[in-house]
Amino acid sequence: MKFATTTLVFVVSALLALGLVMLYSATMFHGGSGFWISQLIWCGIGLVMCLSIAMADYRLLKNISVPALVLALLLLGAVMIPGVGLERNGARRWLQLPGTTFQPSEFAKLAVIIALAHYGDRKGRQMDTIRYGLLIPGTVLSLFLGLIFLEPDWGATALLAAVCGLMLILAGTKLWHMAPPVLVFGAVGGYLLSQNPVRLNRVTSWLDPEGTKQGVGYQAWQSLIALGSGGTTGLGLGNGRQKLGFVPEHQTDFIFSVIGEELGLVATVAIVIGFILFVVCGTFIAMRARDFFGYLLASGLTLLVGIQAFINIGVVTGTLPNKGLPLPFISRGGTNLIAMLFCVGVLLSVARFAGREERSKSVATGDSGGYSPFGAET
Repeated sequence: MKFATTTLVFVVSALLALGLVMLYSATMFHGGSGFWISQLIWCGIGLVMCLSIAMADYRLLKNISVPALVLALLLLGAVMIPGVGLERNGARRWLQLPGTTFQPSEFAKLAVIIALAHYGDRKGRQMDTIRYGLLIPGTVLSLFLGLIFLEPDWGATALLAAVCGLMLILAGTKLWHMAPPVLVFGAVGGYLLSQNPVRLNRVTSWLDPEGTKQGVGYQAWQSLIALGSGGTTGLGLGNGRQKLGFVPEHQTDFIFSVIGEELGLVATVAIVIGFILFVVCGTFIAMRARDFFGYLLASGLTLLVGIQAFINIGVVTGTLPNKGLPLPFISRGGTNLIAMLFCVGVLLSVARFAGREERSKSVATGDSGGYSPFGAET
């Protein structure tokens, strides 16, 4: 366990340090010092919170799971109110706070994961029934997914749906119970995509990046140019050219392309390895958790960070269609950085309270069909 937590802390520290350096480089011609200082402040706040959570008992989160879920619902609803929610680029995803902005969907992701872990822990083997394993959690989850989708934030909707779907399977929901809603979700998503010209154009540009490089595919094409021009070792820190207004959102969603251009393939591969190590360490911590709640909670938070990183890197490299998701620990953005460091703090707390004895040498499949190292209690 000590090796896993040490590796986790090292990886996160390295990603944070790289993020601060690259954020300054990416914005050095666009008010870099202001962006950098703001991110540094958020990083400091997040690290203090991370340390505090790591020293606390993660099981205390059970007591706030329902209030946090209700608060998240209210905040998501507030975003939709004209004059309350802050609209940018046609999306209403933020609330204006004194001196900064706040993105409720980031808080909602954490609240839903905590609540779902608590719910799965309480229901135990009842999760293999349609009522407790699918209908009740699915109804609540649909409400949150719907509100995030209406912002609109398709990327966050898909991310939360994927994380919670996998958590339900880990909690004991049968795979064949999950099949119908997944098919319905996919069909509805496909229909809505066909009716939304902006999102449909993103898919078109993904399928034909060169043919759309002067239009809707401009951002993705410039990102590929940045990655290609960096070569193996990069052009040198601060020497990138695509950040000079060629790659939109280069300091947030597309900062990975700036890293590739300035530090090269070596740095981008190191980042990918770093996130793989994060997922491995998070999985190890989840498997060694002292209880089922800790197992589900650690699994959900690890999936959140891992899948978000996978989507961001996939978009920047042209592997996936364009989505508005930041790169964890690296992209500019205080709310997401706080959320990611919260995940780290909880993982460290789960690891700290894990029993010394190995509660399981291998993953056991319970009667409910869930993949867990614990026998879920009724």
